[in-house]
Amino acid sequence: MAQDRIVAVGFLTTVELAMLGKQFERHFPVCHDDAFDGLLARLDLIEASEVDVDVTIRPKLR
Repeated sequence: MAQDRIVAVGFLTTVELAMLGKQFERHFPVCHDDAFDGLLARLDLIEASEVDVDVTIRPKLR
């Protein structure tokens, strides 16, 4: 595990986590509080668009 790299971080609901199946074992519950409000607000400003078969993520232009 020391050589494992984090490749994604996500906030999932219980239903979304269940859709990933039992093979998705490494998740960590986060209690609901205001600690992530600023981060979530910033993430809401990101717009994803398809580029060929990849996805490019860039901030929305105001």
